[in-house]
Amino acid sequence: MQRLILRKLAAIVVVLFGLTLLVFSLSHATGDPRYLYMTQYTRTTSEAWEAQGKAMGLDKPLIVQYIIWVGNAVRGDFGDSVYYQRNSLEMILEALPATLQLSGISFLFAIALGMPLGVLSAVKRSTVWDYLGRSFALLGQSVPPFWIAIVLVLIFSVQLEWLPTSRRGDWPHYVLPVATLGWLPAAGLLRLTRSSMLEVLDSEYVKLAKAKGVSSLNIVWKHAFRNALIAPLTFAMILLAGFMTGTVVVETVFAWPGIGRLAVNAALNTDFPLVTGLALVFGVVFLIASLFADILYGILDPRIRYE
Repeated sequence: MQRLILRKLAAIVVVLFGLTLLVFSLSHATGDPRYLYMTQYTRTTSEAWEAQGKAMGLDKPLIVQYIIWVGNAVRGDFGDSVYYQRNSLEMILEALPATLQLSGISFLFAIALGMPLGVLSAVKRSTVWDYLGRSFALLGQSVPPFWIAIVLVLIFSVQLEWLPTSRRGDWPHYVLPVATLGWLPAAGLLRLTRSSMLEVLDSEYVKLAKAKGVSSLNIVWKHAFRNALIAPLTFAMILLAGFMTGTVVVETVFAWPGIGRLAVNAALNTDFPLVTGLALVFGVVFLIASLFADILYGILDPRIRYE
């Protein structure tokens, strides 16, 4: 198990190096960064232009600029936001709790809805429960989240006036964003859990357990479900990271003050210090989720741990 974790940590270091190289390259791909700070409305002299370049370290070789930028990023210094004129990391940390709350509740909603319905659909194969579950999965994976958000707002906020339309507040403010964000992942988990359960339920050891008179409840949850968890677990860990970045549309529609909405505003305002900081945060979240998934693999399946 320790060897597995060490290999994954080494792979994470390599991926982080590639991620920083990609983000640094993209930040310089659009031209001279001084144009972000010295706009056409500012009267710029050649002396001021050179002074700005020296202050930003643009007079140094590109490899030196990269090393300095990585060193600052490791310390959490992504630079000041061009548009907001504030420290980028402080803005990300201020918006992060709102996204963590929304994504965490949506993740639990997707797990609590998708996995049990997937098990029910597999156990009740070719019945009305199976058809209902498959219809829910098909609808959830076919309809885009922004359309779901608009329809939910139209029905429950505008026409029925049951729920608020936007902003972060008490529990009614979470209902529509959580339903929008969790519907698509719940549908994916349902389909994946159903297919994994069907494969396990048709295996020989499950047939042997049935022949020995083991109860259906023990067969489904003790023998089948645990062995069918590998594929849904992979998807769930990717979901957990994807909720952090997938909140962009939901936070924009519902005016949720999280890092997804912050990323949209940073991109619209060409705020590269803030964009690069958010890109690194998103990348680290995906890598941590991948590491947790690999550790859980070893816990659930000893064959992976020993290999």
